[in-house]
Amino acid sequence: MGGELKRDLFILMHDVARLIRVEADRRAKRMGMTRAQWGILRHLENTPGRSQKELADILEVEPITVARLVDRLEAAGMVERRADEQDRRIWRLHLLPPAHQLLAEINHELQTLMDFIGSNLSQEQRDVMVDGLLRMKANVLSIENGQDLAPRAAE
Repeated sequence: MGGELKRDLFILMHDVARLIRVEADRRAKRMGMTRAQWGILRHLENTPGRSQKELADILEVEPITVARLVDRLEAAGMVERRADEQDRRIWRLHLLPPAHQLLAEINHELQTLMDFIGSNLSQEQRDVMVDGLLRMKANVLSIENGQDLAPRAAE
């Protein structure tokens, strides 16, 4: 049974993700940040103007957690809150110029990490893995959207 567990896809995905998170945490800490702060900056780089609630949903944390992380990023001059034009209860988050230089460093750290992790894989192997993971993600999302897990019997 031990050999079976070593090749169990779910266990392997969990283990690899955990090890990547641990290493990313170490690298973020070396930069005086947290992985969650990296995540906020990277999401805002790709989609400026997200609300704190949207980020909380994406990062799977409570809104108060995002608020505290944003407080620190705001104090560091990386992010600014702007009131939403339609709903003044909502804060829209935007990067400030110093964040862009820091993002270049963060993205370099992450690329270095991914290059090392995948160094023993051919591009074809990477492509197959990405395609497989994208299909698995779509399947999980279809479950979240109400698709039944049980295959339907032919009628």
